[in-house]
Amino acid sequence: MTRRDALLFAFVALLFIGTGFVQSWNTALTILNMGLISAIMALGVNMQWGYAGLFNIGIMGFVALGGLGAVLVSMPPVNAAWAAGGARVLLALAVGAATIAAAVIAWRRMTAGRARTLTLLALLIGGFFLYRALFDPAVAAIEAVNPAATGYLGGLGLPILISWPVGGLLAAGAAWVIGKTALGLRSDYLAIATLGIAEIVIAVMKNEDWLARGVKNVNGLPRPVPYEIDLQNSAGFIDRAAAFGLDPVTGSTLFVKLSYGLLFTAVLLILIWLSQRALHSPWGRMMRAIRDNEVAAEAMGKDVTARHLQIFILGSAVCGLAGAMMTTLDGQLTPSSYQPLRFTFLIWVMVIVGGSGNNFGAVLGGMLIWFLWIQVEPLGNGLMQLITAGMEDGSALKQHLLDSTAHMRLLTMGVVLLLVLRFSPRGLIPER
Repeated sequence: MTRRDALLFAFVALLFIGTGFVQSWNTALTILNMGLISAIMALGVNMQWGYAGLFNIGIMGFVALGGLGAVLVSMPPVNAAWAAGGARVLLALAVGAATIAAAVIAWRRMTAGRARTLTLLALLIGGFFLYRALFDPAVAAIEAVNPAATGYLGGLGLPILISWPVGGLLAAGAAWVIGKTALGLRSDYLAIATLGIAEIVIAVMKNEDWLARGVKNVNGLPRPVPYEIDLQNSAGFIDRAAAFGLDPVTGSTLFVKLSYGLLFTAVLLILIWLSQRALHSPWGRMMRAIRDNEVAAEAMGKDVTARHLQIFILGSAVCGLAGAMMTTLDGQLTPSSYQPLRFTFLIWVMVIVGGSGNNFGAVLGGMLIWFLWIQVEPLGNGLMQLITAGMEDGSALKQHLLDSTAHMRLLTMGVVLLLVLRFSPRGLIPER
């Protein structure tokens, strides 16, 4: 890391410290925690684009799968729902998987012709109707179990920290399926395919209530840090907070957010260390050679398709890990909140502004862009209030200017992106 890079990180750190002094440390830590998670997402996308040139705009789907992993691992099982239809749902899913496997085996082993076509139709149609016959009544029974509070199977009741790598594994599994079918496509078609599959993932999560309550949301996820109310009832904590001049409520809130920040920072540092080791290894040099010239790399005996699949899975796993961490921080899974604007456009802006191909650039872009995304609107509103202070109340121009602050976020993102592309087209910390 050069002196210029260190100064850029120091500048971003000053932004957060300034927020703590000017607004509040609660606000600063809240922005910091999501900034750390955004940096991890940007790191995952940078692996795919910066290392291998894979244009993935289905980030939202992998992040959502990470959030789903947090629910499936950490929430307690709903015993009544399992008794009502849990076994039948598992049997139906096994039948569906066996149908697909049988169809694939028949396609590979039978010679082309009418017999193979009829066999495939019989397997797929028969398997589909058998699957629905088992699945539909089981789902109806599960969703009828106290739908206002549960109406789903629940999870395994394990510690929430275990769900973070599980969320990454779920995203990696989905990436393997997508990669096996879509990585042979040209870059623009790959982008369309990944976006479409991400929308399918979100649609499934919204509509399959038995899985994670759909749009009813899953609330009250366990936490890896103490609850504020428990800290406020602890005499030892109250004394320690008073020593810092804090009341119990403020002290407990700051302690919880700082604890999350330390956890997220530890994960980010581990990922950066692993990413840097990989990038500067022979594997990393091979990936960049494939990115720069696939034909030449293939002529040297490199399996381009296999390497693309490998990096696609790794990057998606990191995004899934970030999704599990974000759901843990929120304390709930809300499928309707997974919007492409936030989880696709914004993450790509982070990577481009920070510097694609550079892990530290991706982290810097994640922290900086998230800070601007949160702070621009309130700061823009204050600026517009100052500009229009001398205008007559009720003025159409004044009202229009005040209403326009709602669009300051998108305007600022566009301006930042244009400025970086004009004056530093390879990003603030470019690949070396």
